[in-house]
Amino acid sequence: MMKLTEFERAMLDGAHGAAKARAMDLLVRYGEALGAERLVETGNVAGTWSVSNPVLRDFAKRGMDAVFSEFNLDSDEIVETPQAETLTCQLIQGIDPRSPEMRAAAGDASDLQNAGEAFFGKRGVAMMSTCTPYQVGNVPVMGEHCAWMESSAVIYCNGVLGARTNTEGRESTGAASITRRIPYWGYHIPENRRGTHLIEIDTEVDDIRDWGLLGYWVGDLVQEDIPVFTGARERPSLIKLKHFGAAAASSGGVEMYHIPGVTPEARDVEQAFGGRKSKATFRFGAAERRATWEKLNAGAKSNDIDFVMLGCPHNSIDQVRHVARLIEGRKVSTSSALWVFTPRAIKDVADRSGYTEIIEAAGGRVYVDTCPAISRLMPKGTKTVATDSAKQAHYLPAITGVQCWFGGVAECVDAAVTGRFAGVAP
Repeated sequence: MMKLTEFERAMLDGAHGAAKARAMDLLVRYGEALGAERLVETGNVAGTWSVSNPVLRDFAKRGMDAVFSEFNLDSDEIVETPQAETLTCQLIQGIDPRSPEMRAAAGDASDLQNAGEAFFGKRGVAMMSTCTPYQVGNVPVMGEHCAWMESSAVIYCNGVLGARTNTEGRESTGAASITRRIPYWGYHIPENRRGTHLIEIDTEVDDIRDWGLLGYWVGDLVQEDIPVFTGARERPSLIKLKHFGAAAASSGGVEMYHIPGVTPEARDVEQAFGGRKSKATFRFGAAERRATWEKLNAGAKSNDIDFVMLGCPHNSIDQVRHVARLIEGRKVSTSSALWVFTPRAIKDVADRSGYTEIIEAAGGRVYVDTCPAISRLMPKGTKTVATDSAKQAHYLPAITGVQCWFGGVAECVDAAVTGRFAGVAP
């Protein structure tokens, strides 16, 4: 039986309203199923309140309170949606509401998304609409208890920021947003954040392609365990760690890692393991890097590229600038398309900085709030894709049935211009 504080018991008993009672009921059931002994207070929630998914349309016709009750509280009873009690942000959504062509392709899903955004925004959900909330202002501090969804966001939160979260769902984040509570289990507990495997890097790991390959390799290797890395020849940037984490969370279930001297909970290898011995030691060399590249690209047969997708996880302003520099003065092939995805807040900066204009002058597009894996929207007739994202290369073929090439940013931009992927194995 989970131990509740007096205040938590009062919420469960309905003293603070029907919605909080339903939320506490969900959290208690959830926590007891996990074996959690108690709840922990959280001041940071990143989840989804979007209603553009076709599954939610019938509920949306009954009102947004019905959507919130069923899909954010797991409640058969429709309760009035209260204000969020803590910092709460919307993660990635279904479509780009600023794009006329996406709105047209999505049909009534566009109107549903806009209605949901207006409704939940007025109730305290910050409409950041990105898988990278840490890029647009939601940056929890080390040790802070969070309730986050989205695999690439979770591993960044735990590994890079040193905040504490498990991979939550729509229901648990919805309940956490109005109660400030989440079950105390998993990565909220300090001893569960210690390293399990030692990974020795024994080759050049330089650009985001290399860090994506390293992440994809280690995720497949350790699955849900916690790797500790040594041997990196240079300090990785936040962008490289973003791509690394997204890849590791895609091929396995990695939610936490340590790079001694880089990530905040690992001053050295000893601290990373917390006194425990490594279960095993593995080496990532040139052979492992090449084999991982070949594995990611195994399903791609044609070098003719219909679509180049950049921005999974969503691009930072530095990445948008880099794409603009690579494409400036060139033209996207009439047989291909170039789409760049970024948070709406970053696109505003890209617009003012002239980067969007450069990309669009070349025939590319800059979209916000979504990505092809979420929206299922790609240029008509797309059969073969090129991307700089190991995560997108992992998911797109399974989700949409396309062939997919994984390569560096410059290789992908060249593919958009020539209509051919000419990337080579590292």
